[in-house]
Amino acid sequence: MKSTEKRLLTPQHVRKHSQTPHEKRLKCLTLSALILMFSAASAVAADDPESVQVGFQKGSILALLKARGTLDEALEKQDIDAEWIEFPAGPQMLEALNLGSIDFATTGDAPPIFAQAANADLVYVSRTPANPKTEAILVPKDSSIRSLKDLKGKSIALNKGSDVNYLLPVALKSAGLEYTDITPRYLKPADARAAFQQGSVDAWVIWDPYYAEAETNAGARKLADATGLVPHYSFYLSSRDFAEKYPALIELFNQQIADVSQQTTAHPEEAAEILSKATDLSAPIWQRAIERTQYALEPVTDDIFAEQQDLADTFREIGLIPNAVDVSKARLETETAIQ
Repeated sequence: MKSTEKRLLTPQHVRKHSQTPHEKRLKCLTLSALILMFSAASAVAADDPESVQVGFQKGSILALLKARGTLDEALEKQDIDAEWIEFPAGPQMLEALNLGSIDFATTGDAPPIFAQAANADLVYVSRTPANPKTEAILVPKDSSIRSLKDLKGKSIALNKGSDVNYLLPVALKSAGLEYTDITPRYLKPADARAAFQQGSVDAWVIWDPYYAEAETNAGARKLADATGLVPHYSFYLSSRDFAEKYPALIELFNQQIADVSQQTTAHPEEAAEILSKATDLSAPIWQRAIERTQYALEPVTDDIFAEQQDLADTFREIGLIPNAVDVSKARLETETAIQ
């Protein structure tokens, strides 16, 4: 049975059903404005990624940034999750960057060259100062090798395609030797350390903290470090797609890295403790490595690209890469603020 109750029309009902044409137009304009505002807000939200993947090595400055947690906090304020993905070395990290598995990475100066040789579309976004004291050619403490010239005919352990693979040919050339005058033993750091300890190689070219560990525990003697030979930078890199799409996030990363660099310089003991817990190396070894490292953030200028080009040309000359690499193609055109 249908209800016979009559609805009473309130003044509001009367007004609703008796709007003037002007009021109707105003209502439509207001509704349109709200729709546009909502659409714009949605577009801004859609422009931000839901998460950012950061590649790091457990002994790198990004490990210190991860431990600090400040990047996570800054991203969380923008409703972005930070995902930290650990890698054993730079080449694997840049392969993941090329595949889109990570958005941000840091490596030494050699891995980006190999990545470009493999047609990776990466960009340099910032760098550390030169750190030539953090990599060296080591010999056993009782070795008869006293100069770079004495390396002729010797077997030398090194990690193929790493930063020290640039130091070695340049150091040999400074002594009037060719790369073919020595026998390279391409070994990963752990295997090279064992070979060095056992005396199955005559010298070892290595970087910190392995360098500091060999000095501390094996009494290794420094034949030469990279001072006056090669600059030895570390670079912060991203995929071109990510860097061009999210310049504000690149700037945020740079700010965070600059902050943690200052913190590390101001409190090296604290940094050494954090890195010691993340690795199998003691805090004193890390302190030794940190003491000879310059921590700061600097831009990748034309001069730096020229130095990277020298590295690429050297690798091409000694047959480590099959084709010429134009390093300038990895330039980031979007300006980011680096203080």
